[in-house]
Amino acid sequence: MAQRLTVLYNKKPCYDIVFNQCFDGLTKELAKLETAGRRLCIVTDSNVDNLYGEELKELLMGNCAKVCKYVFPAGEESKNLDVVKKVYEFLIEENFDRKDMLVALGGGVVGDLTGFVAATYLRGIDFVQVPTTLLAQTDSSVGGKTGVDFDGYKNMVGAFKMPRLVYINPNVLGTLDDRQFFSGFAEVMKYGLIKDSIFYEWLIENMYEICERDMVVLEEMLMRSCAVKKLVVEKDPTEQGERALLNLGHTIGHAVEKAKNFELLHGECVALGTVAAAYISWKKEMLTMEEYYEIRDMYVPFYLPISVEGIDPQEILRLTKSDKKMDGGSIKFILLKGIGKAVVDKNVTDEEILAAVREIYFSEEDERA
Repeated sequence: MAQRLTVLYNKKPCYDIVFNQCFDGLTKELAKLETAGRRLCIVTDSNVDNLYGEELKELLMGNCAKVCKYVFPAGEESKNLDVVKKVYEFLIEENFDRKDMLVALGGGVVGDLTGFVAATYLRGIDFVQVPTTLLAQTDSSVGGKTGVDFDGYKNMVGAFKMPRLVYINPNVLGTLDDRQFFSGFAEVMKYGLIKDSIFYEWLIENMYEICERDMVVLEEMLMRSCAVKKLVVEKDPTEQGERALLNLGHTIGHAVEKAKNFELLHGECVALGTVAAAYISWKKEMLTMEEYYEIRDMYVPFYLPISVEGIDPQEILRLTKSDKKMDGGSIKFILLKGIGKAVVDKNVTDEEILAAVREIYFSEEDERA
């Protein structure tokens, strides 16, 4: 049986997050959005298309005027304005108008890019999110942030565009390889660290079941993660204040991601960035030493990195200052005042950032020493 959370916008219901163990319920949910006379375009990547593209297209064909599909090459390198332009061209050729709808089928890249197209094509058309990775199901599909990379800088071009629906099928997580699956866990752990210490403890207690992908445990994990994000984005939908807390680990994480030329997955970089942020929090006497090491070591059983090689700390510092979260020349750093309590700090110094980067930096010389 499907379960749901309703996300509010300006204190009014905006869209539902539906959890269902199969795709069959999607037709019923779309019918509520009056899709019968509308065109739908499924936007997906080459990997997800091979798994679910045709299944979803066939499922939706009897429920709207037309279903078409646009497939782009999988990978972060496709998250750019060139691909956005190609989607625009496809929609124009297919005569899509403002009453039609996009369906984002895939992970964070697909959802962010499709949402940006939806926000900007004809000044805005409807879209729904059908996320297929752990990272997308727990984080990027919820909240209405959309965008693409520009010249290698993460999400530098974007818009806020609320989906009409987020439809989460936890069973698709079984098709993810281990690296993709555990990459998403970095965002899950973030919710416990910033807002919910009880959820953080629950993650530790259910560590084995999560790693084994126990579906009952995963569904609860998805719902609890989305509930925290729902709470935050309802209070601050366009990131004027509290929503910035969701960026824990992302400032240094994005810098590492770019410095490594996107060889590391987003969640892997968020894990590294969170370790760095926790280190700064410890050195500023906001966390105890024991809390810092517990947070750092919690990533290890979930196969996430706590150190990285092949980076230049000075380059990472420079890249943090190109981050879109800069505010009046200051970096908005998210730090921790304990597990379950995050704060915005605009007073982190260059020296503190460099010390944190050196904490996560692994070099062969250090190993030999």
